[in-house]
Amino acid sequence: MKYTNGQPSNVPFIIGVGGGTASGKSTVCKRIMEKLGQEAIEQEHRRVVCISQDSFYRNLSPHQSELALRGQVNFDHPDMFDDQLLLDTLQDIRAGKVCNVPIYDYRTNSRLSETHKVYPADVVLCEGILVFYQPEVRELFDMKLFVDTDADIRLSRRVRRDTRERGRNLDMVLDQYTRLVKPAFEEFCLPTKKFADVIIPRGADNTVAISLIVQHIEDLLLQARQRPTAGAGPLGERRARTTSESRLR
Repeated sequence: MKYTNGQPSNVPFIIGVGGGTASGKSTVCKRIMEKLGQEAIEQEHRRVVCISQDSFYRNLSPHQSELALRGQVNFDHPDMFDDQLLLDTLQDIRAGKVCNVPIYDYRTNSRLSETHKVYPADVVLCEGILVFYQPEVRELFDMKLFVDTDADIRLSRRVRRDTRERGRNLDMVLDQYTRLVKPAFEEFCLPTKKFADVIIPRGADNTVAISLIVQHIEDLLLQARQRPTAGAGPLGERRARTTSESRLR
């Protein structure tokens, strides 16, 4: 939580969650949301929300799209992300605005025409392989978590995910991992580990680390509930209306 002149601010607490491909970043965020009782709450009433850096993949050119279908595009390279759009979105979130976040289709390697809305919240989780890479984005995080999972486990997870959920064949997945994913992890993602405030070994299997993070977020939400709501604007009014919908009471 932020404080201005000793008084709590309405600026949300933003947590970055980094880590390699298939390290369990999204699962860690899901576990946090579940333990906080946020998964069962309608989007516009959640006090904790999560966005993914994957939503901000750039649109590919026709030639790049052809290469992507053959596994020849390195989606783990920093240039593949629209960092300006991610930065603008996080700044709008900090300002308490409702944001329209892109929806990315992994099978076609393109953004869908529709978007999904992210509503103002007290705590925001932002997960992605390179969320700590760009300094301007990194500086917006009040807390930085790095999910550190063994390379063999990450590879096996990626193989299962890409073959079952994204329509890839095994040879393509293994070739892409060896030629593009692993080198990109070592060059771009792994060095950002030094920026983390908390490192989570074993990802979502590390229940102790997740419980400690959840406790910290609960403390933040308790402080947010104790803010004066009079004159606090739409955030304060929304929180006052919806506290009964969360177990955080």
